[in-house]
Amino acid sequence: MTDFDPYMTAIIANRIDGIVREMTHTLLRAARSAVINSARDFSCSICTADNHLLAAAEGLPIHIFGSHLQTRAMTEYHAGDIREGDCYLHNDPYTGNTHPADHTFLVPVFFEGEHLFTTVAKAHQADIGNSKPTTYMADAVDIYEEGALIFPAVRVQRDFKTDEDVLRMCKSRIRVPSQWHGDFLAGIGSARIGERRLKELCEKYGKDTIKTFIGAWFDYSERRMMQAIRKLPAAVLTHSGAHDPFGDLLPNGIPLNVTTRIDPEAARVTLDLTDNIDNVDCGFNESEATATSASVAGVFNSIDPTVPRNSGSFRRIEVILRDGSVAGRPRFPHSCSVATTNVADRLINIVQSSFAQIGDGFGLAEGGVGMGAGFAVVSGKDARTDGAPYVNQMIITSAGGPGSPSADGWPTYALPVIAALMYRDSIEIDELKHPILFRSLRMQTGTAGAGRFRGAPAIEVAYGPRYDPMEVHWPCDGTHFPARGVRGGKDGICARHFLVTTSGEREELPNIVARKLMPGDYVEGNHASGAGYGHPFERDPVRVLRDVLEGYEDETRAREVYGVAFTGSLVAEDLAVDGEATARLRAT
Repeated sequence: MTDFDPYMTAIIANRIDGIVREMTHTLLRAARSAVINSARDFSCSICTADNHLLAAAEGLPIHIFGSHLQTRAMTEYHAGDIREGDCYLHNDPYTGNTHPADHTFLVPVFFEGEHLFTTVAKAHQADIGNSKPTTYMADAVDIYEEGALIFPAVRVQRDFKTDEDVLRMCKSRIRVPSQWHGDFLAGIGSARIGERRLKELCEKYGKDTIKTFIGAWFDYSERRMMQAIRKLPAAVLTHSGAHDPFGDLLPNGIPLNVTTRIDPEAARVTLDLTDNIDNVDCGFNESEATATSASVAGVFNSIDPTVPRNSGSFRRIEVILRDGSVAGRPRFPHSCSVATTNVADRLINIVQSSFAQIGDGFGLAEGGVGMGAGFAVVSGKDARTDGAPYVNQMIITSAGGPGSPSADGWPTYALPVIAALMYRDSIEIDELKHPILFRSLRMQTGTAGAGRFRGAPAIEVAYGPRYDPMEVHWPCDGTHFPARGVRGGKDGICARHFLVTTSGEREELPNIVARKLMPGDYVEGNHASGAGYGHPFERDPVRVLRDVLEGYEDETRAREVYGVAFTGSLVAEDLAVDGEATARLRAT
């Protein structure tokens, strides 16, 4: 074991987390597209020179658990030719990236002539040059039909100078190139900020101390993971789920299976994803990064939340994947366009809910899934700016979070792959940026998956174009198969969406949508809700009353589902006591 100084380890670990957060704030404040600067659909991390994830602070689980796969691609492609001043752009799903929409900037950090770290800034783009104006090509038969520009660890800066050829290539292909260029500069700036701060850290403590810290931090993280696993009973958990059907391409959906083996004596968890179907001829295939990240996230959701998330703790988790599988390593040229959400969401749900098989107090219910109308990529021309084109992904609504052994699901969960770490757009700002008119945004009473601890309710939204036609694209899972409850908890509700025309006709939309809205048309619908944990009759009546008073639940459903009877009317009295929300019941 590496020499361990707990005080110095804690100091440097927190300082490195602080560097990642500064990278995060840089990207958030400098980016131009709303999907980055409003929704925060990006993640920053730091890897070691030998390609191990060191720190990720508040990065999205689906992004950061595969960071080291991308730095590995950089070191393999450019072995012997990596030097200070370089920056590499990576978005190749076959060599470590999540999916093509996530442009990742990799900056090797040198100190005293030695490559010590690589800073990683990964951001979901508003547009990547796909054949359609969306970054989620659910119906793409392969990567060629998808159409995205692919950068397998391509050097975009040498000696701190940008390769103008790459810039011209991207600007000639990507819609709204000035917006993309702003995000490009913000991504590089974020990675460079990390480079600068890491050099300062090495200057302060010395290279030998930093190297000692790296080994000690990984060893400490591994020990913490071992302690967490040893608190679990030995078990083999086999659990299944399914992605929704998708027209003629996937008439039966995508069945998914994960076997989780917990060995507390060896302090090891093994996740076996080999029992899954082959790659499918559409965009729902997982990349190696997303299949690994999603299954590992399900484990971390089910253990002590203070265990560090890095390559040290990863040593105790083995993920077994199969080449050419929809939930494994993709076989080129199968499309991974939607790899970061749909199937990945289901994998997280399968793993975390399987832990509930161990017994009461373990695991979680399933969280709501589905990128519906509130996650649509919108595009068109803006009459307010003389018909200038626009394209962006909105993050307006949220699927409901899962009930847990100790808490209700939270409404701002978004998706299992996001786990509430992204922001939601401001409606007012989206209306200022783009010619969109929102009609409503609200939670739906009585939609949460009931349980001792309930899931979060569904959220509905309605919007349409303000002036000119507008295209909307979304690939929504969760319209057929809802989030499932555990240990007697009830399922959530499914997502549903409708097109309402100027004549008042109301057409229910399929789960995968690519439509042009005319002025006066609008879409409305709800995302899925989260499922419950434990039987509803075990729920504390005070929580039921609070739900009714605060609008999460209605009295009729509360009687039917939770067995709680009311007399008279419910009135909220003094909803804040010592800073905590409480509810009082008064019969009138």
